[in-house]
Amino acid sequence: MSHKIAIIGLGYVGLPLAVEFVKKYQVVGFDINQDRVHELNQGHDSTLEVNDHELSKVLDVNEKVGLKLSCDVNDIKDSNIYIVTVPTPVDRNKRPILTPLVKASETVGKILKQNDIVIYESTVYPGVTEDECVPVLEKYSGLKFNVDFFCGYSPERINPGDKKHTVANIKKVTSGSTPKIGKIVDDLYKSIITAGTHLAPTLKVAEASKVIENAQRDVNIAFVNELAIIFNKLGIDTHDVLEAAATKWNFLPFKPGLVGGHCIGVDPFYLAKKAQEAGYYSEIILAARRLNDSMAEFVATEILKLMVKNNINPNAANILMLGFTFKENCSDIRNTKAIDLYNSLSQYNSIVHVYDPKANREEVKSCYDIELLPELVKFYDVIILVVGHSEFLELDLGKLRTENSFVYDVKGILPKNIIENRL
Repeated sequence: MSHKIAIIGLGYVGLPLAVEFVKKYQVVGFDINQDRVHELNQGHDSTLEVNDHELSKVLDVNEKVGLKLSCDVNDIKDSNIYIVTVPTPVDRNKRPILTPLVKASETVGKILKQNDIVIYESTVYPGVTEDECVPVLEKYSGLKFNVDFFCGYSPERINPGDKKHTVANIKKVTSGSTPKIGKIVDDLYKSIITAGTHLAPTLKVAEASKVIENAQRDVNIAFVNELAIIFNKLGIDTHDVLEAAATKWNFLPFKPGLVGGHCIGVDPFYLAKKAQEAGYYSEIILAARRLNDSMAEFVATEILKLMVKNNINPNAANILMLGFTFKENCSDIRNTKAIDLYNSLSQYNSIVHVYDPKANREEVKSCYDIELLPELVKFYDVIILVVGHSEFLELDLGKLRTENSFVYDVKGILPKNIIENRL
């Protein structure tokens, strides 16, 4: 089978995947965001997942070879493999939003042909591919599932900002709607994934494997966040405790922190929702989510206590938050918990400044109505390391502090001699 691949969605997942596949196959990347496609065709990826040099090397420069990026559905209609990599967020009530997935399925369904394969990578709860996406594909194509067209599911494992664990060197779970299609999907990914693949027996197993990966991390981080609250009350440094405990060979090295983003902060709700439909109300998963969602308020309260201790008036304090993205060394601000910390601190009438060289200033302004500092130019009463960008480790924080100021380290990565406290 000669593969011509269309990647639907050119974000943090779709673009790196397209760049890998185009090394061996004919690939067209499709996205409905015209600005995004224009930016990429100019050779720049604002998500920083693909560097400009690598992107420029694979771009379709003469419309015959290389990666073609387009907003025109006609450019993908002659593909025989469609890989959907659109986001799957939750709404303000933490209910799954499948709209992007449904819309992408409509787009593919209108151009679907005999024997085509549609592979989903978006994170979902078990059953979404067959129960939600397949009916849309059948409706718009007029074709019958597992007779005229087929599906696969291979959950994305992109770690934004991580230049070590990239697409090709993270083992990939694959699956197909029939055993034969499973083998085809597995061979397809195996051809670009140097770390190898794991062929799951069903689509539902593959879907479930993805959603529990992040739920497991969420639960583990919630545990150490609870430890941080306990040890704070006992006057014990949590990181010192974790360092000591980590000397045991099977101790899991999780650290406390603000848990946001489009994966760990979202995926557990997908699993909990499906569990509720099956008649089970999740206890551990949702308890972990509640605790992790409360950590920004806990940090803000601790900072307020330190302000009082250091004779800093909250009503006149200049507070500097270092970092706004959801994690270190990436530009992604989706579901960032930094906004919760910002809002909690702002309610004390402090003047809260935010500096993040990785985040897109226009995007932050549009999404959160916050003006990021273009540079650090003044003295601050409180400095909070919120995100562990590598640039922040090189800052001379002493030059940014007022006389009674203090540094609070949310990430626990700064030298202990320069901080007042850490989470």
